[in-house]
Amino acid sequence: MYVCICKGITDKQVAQHVIEGGVGSIRELKKHLDVSSQCGSCTKVIQQVINNTIIDEGLFKDVG
Repeated sequence: MYVCICKGITDKQVAQHVIEGGVGSIRELKKHLDVSSQCGSCTKVIQQVINNTIIDEGLFKDVG
């Protein structure tokens, strides 16, 4: 799903940067993707994607 309509950025792109790049905040994500730079309405949704991805990935780190 698109999380930033202005720049055409998807939740999968955000999650990829969290998982592979260790991004943990919108400030860090801005170094990789041009998010929240135009209207800013995507900020809350992107932070939710970051948080959910961190939690989901954290659940699998201790499993075998």
